[in-house]
Amino acid sequence: MADNIVTSATEPQETASAPKEQWRQLGVHKYIRIVIIGTLLYCLFNKEIGSIVSQWLTDPGWSHGFLIPLFSLYFLNQSKQEILNIRTKPNYLGLLLLVGVILFYVFNTITPAGYGYFRQISAVGAFGAAVLFLGGWVLLKYTWLPITYLIFAIPLPDEILRSATIPMRLWAAAASTAVLNLIPKMDAIANGVVIDIAYKGKAMEPPLDVAEACSGMRLLMTFFALGVAMAYLHYRPAWQRLVLLASTIPIAILCNVLRVTITGLIYVFCDPQYAQGIYHDLLGMAMLPIAFGLYGGIAWFMSNLFVEDDESKVSDVIVRHR
Repeated sequence: MADNIVTSATEPQETASAPKEQWRQLGVHKYIRIVIIGTLLYCLFNKEIGSIVSQWLTDPGWSHGFLIPLFSLYFLNQSKQEILNIRTKPNYLGLLLLVGVILFYVFNTITPAGYGYFRQISAVGAFGAAVLFLGGWVLLKYTWLPITYLIFAIPLPDEILRSATIPMRLWAAAASTAVLNLIPKMDAIANGVVIDIAYKGKAMEPPLDVAEACSGMRLLMTFFALGVAMAYLHYRPAWQRLVLLASTIPIAILCNVLRVTITGLIYVFCDPQYAQGIYHDLLGMAMLPIAFGLYGGIAWFMSNLFVEDDESKVSDVIVRHR
C-alpha cells in the first residue's frame, strides 16, 4: 500500500518579524549635535527663512511651500533603516564647502548687486554641506534627496518665472481658443496671450488676458515638485522615474489649458468676478488634485506594464510515493 506524501520545496516563512528601526536609536549626543548645528544655521539664515515663509503665506502660487519640508521628512524616513545602520565619518570637504557657502551668502548680503534668490538657495547649500561634514558621503548618499527637495520651497524671482513661462502662456492661449471655438455661437481669437471672445455676436469686454488670469503659470514649480514626489514616494526603476519627471511639463501645460478654458467659460456664462481674485486662486488649486491623478495614472500604468507570471510565485511541490 503506497502513501502519497506531499511536501513543499520552500522553507516556511519566519513568523516573528525583526524589530523595526527607530529614530531614538540615534542617541542623545547625536540629537544634541543636530540641534546645535540646526540652531546655528537658523540664526545665520533666519532673515531668508522668514522671507520665504512670508511669501508662502501671502502668495497663493507658492502656498505649496508648507508641504515641501513634510515631503523631505517623509523621504528621510524612507531611508531610516539605512541611515541608522551606517557608520558615519566626518568629511572635511564638507567643512570647506560650508565655509564657502557662508562666504558666498555674506558676499550676496553686503553687496548692493547681491541676488536675493542666491541668498535663499545658500541656506539649502549650507544644510547639505553640514550633512557632508558631519556624516560624510555615506550619509549624504541617503539624504541628498530630502535636502535637494527643499529647493522647491524657495520662490523663484518673478522676472525668471515670467520669462520661463511665456511659451507656456502662448500655448495655453492657443489651445484654449481652439476649445472655446467648439462651443456653439462662440468665437474666440488668440492674440498672443490675450483671447478675444464673442458670444452670440456680442464681444466680451475686456478680453481675457491669459497672463493675468494664470499669473505666469506660477503653479509650474508646484507641478514639478509634485512630479518629483510621485517619482520618489515609492521605489521605482530609474526609467519610470525619468518618465514621471519628463511628464511634468506636458501635465502642467494640460492643466493650464484646462484652467484657462474654465476661466473663459466662467467669464462668458457666469459673472466675470468669479474669474478673478480668490475664485481664480481656488481654481488654480483645483488643478493640483487633477495633476496628482494624472501622475498617479502614469505611475500605475508603468507599474502594471510588466506583470510577473503568477505561476512563478507558486511554490514547487514534491510528491513522493512509498
